[in-house]
Amino acid sequence: MPPAKILLINPPVAKPTEPPAGIARLAGALELHGVPFRLLDGNLEAVLHLLERQPSVSDTWTRRAWKHRDANRKALYDLKTYGVRDRYVRAVNDLNRLLVATSRESGAVAGLADYDDPSLSPVRSADLIAAAERFDRSVFFPWFSRRLPELLDGVEMVGFSLNYLSQALPTFAMIGFLRKVTPHVPVILGGGLVTSWVQRSGWRSPFDGLVHHLVAGPGEGPLLSLCGIDGCSPGPAIPRYDLLPLQDYLSPGLILPYSAASGCYWNRCSFCPEQAEGGGYRPLPVAQAVTELHALRERWRPALIHLLDSAVSPALLQALVDSPPGAPWYGFARMTGALEDPGFCRALRRSGCVMLKLGLESGDQGVLDQLHKGIDLAAASRILGNLREAGIAVYLYLLFGTPAEGEAEARRTLDFVVRHRDAVNFLNLALFNMPVNAADAKELARDDFYEGDLSLYTAFRHPQGWERRDVRRFMNSVFMRHPAVAEIVRNDPPFFTSNHAPFFTAGFQEPGFGTDS
Repeated sequence: MPPAKILLINPPVAKPTEPPAGIARLAGALELHGVPFRLLDGNLEAVLHLLERQPSVSDTWTRRAWKHRDANRKALYDLKTYGVRDRYVRAVNDLNRLLVATSRESGAVAGLADYDDPSLSPVRSADLIAAAERFDRSVFFPWFSRRLPELLDGVEMVGFSLNYLSQALPTFAMIGFLRKVTPHVPVILGGGLVTSWVQRSGWRSPFDGLVHHLVAGPGEGPLLSLCGIDGCSPGPAIPRYDLLPLQDYLSPGLILPYSAASGCYWNRCSFCPEQAEGGGYRPLPVAQAVTELHALRERWRPALIHLLDSAVSPALLQALVDSPPGAPWYGFARMTGALEDPGFCRALRRSGCVMLKLGLESGDQGVLDQLHKGIDLAAASRILGNLREAGIAVYLYLLFGTPAEGEAEARRTLDFVVRHRDAVNFLNLALFNMPVNAADAKELARDDFYEGDLSLYTAFRHPQGWERRDVRRFMNSVFMRHPAVAEIVRNDPPFFTSNHAPFFTAGFQEPGFGTDS
């Protein structure tokens, strides 16, 4: 094994459908400056490890899941499976059932997309510290107690990319193990969740003695500085995906994740967590992003490109039209601008766009205006029609229970979706959470209830009296029970949701679509 100064780890649990973009880009920056490194996608390895452990439970469905585990995993590698929805759903549900049954024996529940420990909370620092202290009780201990020592020879630092709450407890269990076996090796903690913690008002780290460095925002510069390379720009660096097990991710071909910016170029929406954190918008130059996408596509020939930006900028959308990446792609976009042009939408499709994720949030114009979404419903209707005619699938995101919305406004959202049922392929339905640092929240009466000292959200009293229980009841009993909505909701791939949704679109399955062949 070649020498390495730093080991970068993507911890469990997150959807194991594509390689982790964060540590791949960090690796590119390290390589550019001659810093030797190693990469570990602990998320993928840990999930696959659990799938090979036979659970002790003996019910019929779990025995079936164990018997067919290899066939179900292989099914997710075959695009034909995505053309037979029942086969796909059965494979995914059986794999998740197997993970749950195996992990539950350790007291926690790990699935394909989530992790829950009834005895510990990822939003309480004391519980994260407890997870580190009793690392040997982790469901993943048999895996990481073997795997980490194999990678630590000569390593001077270990960095974790912690992005989701579902990764927090396993991450700290791994940190606790490292502090036990290599107490002299500093631990660096970065990623999206860590950024949210650090940028909270009055933040002071509760993890002294466990974590030596907490990194907020893009990590290339801080990581290079910790490696002794100061006063230089990270520079343009191609993400290093080749050191990850690209053939093992649970998808029918390589999904290549790519980020052309951190933050959101709009950055005006009320109660947006990104705005509350004040991270700002940091895009790569459009020409650099296009060049990197072409280089990555040429090298890896992905089945699909996943653009990770909070919203792909208008400039990058135009650049993708002018210089298509040469593979099918999808990502988030705002319902404004050039998407109102039918010709532009057709050009997007020719560029390889198979699906756009659109954050509409509400079908009531008054709510949109109060949230400063910058979306006109008439324009949104035209855009949905344009995308339908162009053959681009829509994954529509809706948010219920914002301070601007009451039940009457939510019913107008239902009416909007029903009117556009033929243009909406998938739905993401969310219940609003109030960010702790949201500036607009200061005007609202708040309860004193917090889930934990690391919670990013706070309870609040709805100005219209439409409280969470009422919102949840409306979503479950009214919105999702409408036949048109229920039909759309059934389209959503279980557990993998938008990560696999493009493979169910008609456009993606057209022979040769989105390629330069």
